[in-house]
Amino acid sequence: MPITVQFATNRRLTGPGEELSSYGDSVIPPSSPAEITYGTAFVDEVDLTADTVGAITEIRNLQRGAFSDEAVGDLAGARRNLLIFVHGFDNSFENAITRAAFVRDWLATSGLDEADTSVVAFSWPSQGRLLSLPLLWEPYKSDQVRAGQSGLHLMSFLANLEPIVTAARANGRRVFLLAHSMGNYALQSAVESWFSHGNGDAELFDEAFLAAADEQYRTFDFPQMGRLSGLGRLARRVTILFSEADNVLGVSAAINLVKRLGQEGPHARFDQVRFPPAQYRMVDCAGHRDFEFSFASSHQYYRRSPAVRDIIAAAMARPRAI
Repeated sequence: MPITVQFATNRRLTGPGEELSSYGDSVIPPSSPAEITYGTAFVDEVDLTADTVGAITEIRNLQRGAFSDEAVGDLAGARRNLLIFVHGFDNSFENAITRAAFVRDWLATSGLDEADTSVVAFSWPSQGRLLSLPLLWEPYKSDQVRAGQSGLHLMSFLANLEPIVTAARANGRRVFLLAHSMGNYALQSAVESWFSHGNGDAELFDEAFLAAADEQYRTFDFPQMGRLSGLGRLARRVTILFSEADNVLGVSAAINLVKRLGQEGPHARFDQVRFPPAQYRMVDCAGHRDFEFSFASSHQYYRRSPAVRDIIAAAMARPRAI
């Protein structure tokens, strides 16, 4: 049965939105959130055992600037919790949407009802080009620039989600954010934009999961709600998953000349005043090798390791934060 993925993307369309070839790697103008494309995709042939993310079979309910009434109704009245997914580096539009479907099913196999979610994906314009020598620097930095440029658009997407989140919570649902890799770089720009544009505290997420975050490790240290320092004002709880064995982030740290959040967690992670345990949870995933471990897969433990999946699912099932 196809998996439904509601989505938004700030990729500039080059043709009809029903065609995958229309979703390129150019960013819509920074000041034009009304040009964000919203729609519904259907993904088939996901195979968790073969690590096959599947294929998009249909796209519909397309419109600019906001979700369609049908999508709003489906999300606000969903009989499942909601999962908001932001992908990382090296993801085409199809990669991003099918990965969202894969992660939805991956978490659902934990057997916990709270982890069986309806999924919403935000796809920023990654070029979908692999890290490979000798052309390592250019594709990585190009994606990083696009991720940073997506902050205002991601903020607008979250603002459009806010009334949907409120309605879903009124129906007893929870809302989770899962940002992977460079998606956390886009997220920090969005959180910073949220507060710099005069928006106040908002309980957008019951829990935000930052997995293998390709964002600098001092991101929570910035003043005036800079970078991710304001995330705790948008999420009831924050779980940071990190691994020193993440080889991809080792390359990123060398390129950026600064340690990444997903390597050893945030600066001063043991300071319980800065990171109150009731709101922040640090999860060291370096010891989880219960999957085929390689250079690339070391960065994918959040969706390859059954042990890490069960940690995330158990967090989703924890009693609601006050």
